[in-house]
Amino acid sequence: MSVTDTSDSPATLLRRLARFCPSPWSIGAIVIAAIVVGPILAVVWIALFPSDNIWPHLISTTLPRYVKTTAILMSLVGLLSAVVGTGTAWMICRYEFPGRRWLEWLLLLPLAIPGYMGAYALVDFLEYAGPVQTALRDVFGWSSARDYWFPEIRSMGAAVLVLAASLFPYVYLLARAAFREQSGSAEEVAQSLGAGAWGRFYRVGLPLARPAIAAGVAIVMMEAVNDFGTVDYFAVQTLTTGIFSVWLQGGNAGGAAQIACVVLVLVILLVTLEKSSRRRMRFFNLSSRHRPVPRRRLPGFAGIATMVICALPFLFGFALPVGVLLSHVLDNGARWNDPALIAAMRNTLTVGGIAALITVAGGIFLVYGVRLSGRQIPRLLLPVTTIGYAAPGAVLGIGILIPLAGIDHTLADFIERVSGYDIGLVLTGSAFALVLAYCVRFFAIAQGAADAAMGRVSPNLALAARSLGRTQGQTLSAVYYPLIRSSVASALLLVFVDCVKELPATLLLRPFNFDTLATRVHEQASLENIGGAAPPAILVILVGLFAVGLLARANR
Repeated sequence: MSVTDTSDSPATLLRRLARFCPSPWSIGAIVIAAIVVGPILAVVWIALFPSDNIWPHLISTTLPRYVKTTAILMSLVGLLSAVVGTGTAWMICRYEFPGRRWLEWLLLLPLAIPGYMGAYALVDFLEYAGPVQTALRDVFGWSSARDYWFPEIRSMGAAVLVLAASLFPYVYLLARAAFREQSGSAEEVAQSLGAGAWGRFYRVGLPLARPAIAAGVAIVMMEAVNDFGTVDYFAVQTLTTGIFSVWLQGGNAGGAAQIACVVLVLVILLVTLEKSSRRRMRFFNLSSRHRPVPRRRLPGFAGIATMVICALPFLFGFALPVGVLLSHVLDNGARWNDPALIAAMRNTLTVGGIAALITVAGGIFLVYGVRLSGRQIPRLLLPVTTIGYAAPGAVLGIGILIPLAGIDHTLADFIERVSGYDIGLVLTGSAFALVLAYCVRFFAIAQGAADAAMGRVSPNLALAARSLGRTQGQTLSAVYYPLIRSSVASALLLVFVDCVKELPATLLLRPFNFDTLATRVHEQASLENIGGAAPPAILVILVGLFAVGLLARANR
């Protein structure tokens, strides 16, 4: 009887070879990760090897001022957002007062107002010809600005107030969730030891919620660094405005990349501090029965005062900007028929929709590819792809436009030599660069949603599908997609909304004579034409309200 040795059969050799050869899913995941991380690496490369090194000039002249102003802006916006967001979250979670149920959700609405739109509305409301100063002159009989003192509107203080009013809901949302999850036992123990309302907040509630608050403040500070429209309108010189000045006005891409690297260092420092603070402070609920903290009813004047305090951030961050913009829209309804507005809306829907579809599809492909590969390199690349969300739009603009411009010119020259036909600039002369910037900037949203959704699907379902002869692609479409469909839809909406609101990257990467709603608002407001900026601003706010509604529904 003979025994056949199958150890070296072709099938066995193919199986052994497959272990070392990555699957198409793994290769695709690595390619997607490289595309997302590539612009950041390009910025670093351009900064290290500039064609014209102005780094010594920047250090001796403008860079210290940019860094100082940015640090002050970040710190003040973060501090004010922390106070407002944490304070309102504590009052909403711990007390019962008139209007509490409405204010619990109304305090999320300022997220729908981009900071630069709040800046335009505030200046229009408080400027010399605005309703406030006009009413003061009418009441007191003043005839000119020399007769009275009024605070300077376009200043650092106003920029801090506007940015904090639009960004504090990040802190409020995370702090509210943290206060909700705290146990009533800790509150009862503190009360039995004689701690009053302030003592329970300062010694029990705040320490337990500090990691969540720190995460919210870190997001707020990164958004403050990314802002361009607000600080530019208020003439506050930050690192982001410095990038625009050095690149667009000075014509020095290397210097702009060097400033962008300083911004990246600040952002990475913020992310590192936030993560380290959460790692050092961990709290666990040791009780087997979790009891929520009962809300205390505030009677009379205390309840009314608490309602007013909680309503002020909503009024300043949402009601005031929307009211000012709506007043301009109602004064001249013909502005809605402006062909430029219709073109901007069409461009916004097209570019934002394409970017959202590509971003979410790429996020699903990356997460699924990493799960299938089981290899170390794709798993290490997965968290790295979230860096695009932390990088400001101006930084990504440099990392995308300069390399693409080089590729564009090389490709056009090659085709012209071969065919004699000049195709022009295909990549940078179209909306391709803009779509790529949106995909890189907001890839973390899609990747996070896909990862969380796929993590809730039992691996046994995928194994059962594979045992029935389904391919990996068929398993994704037939098993995973029906179960993660709602998360995919949410990710599509969130990415689309962020694309609509993005201003710095859009200003840098849009093709010539190509406006979106955000750039249309910025352009008209820069010309002091708030009436022309109002219709596109209202459209952007309406889109943002959809995202806020989705967020509120997810955090019930």
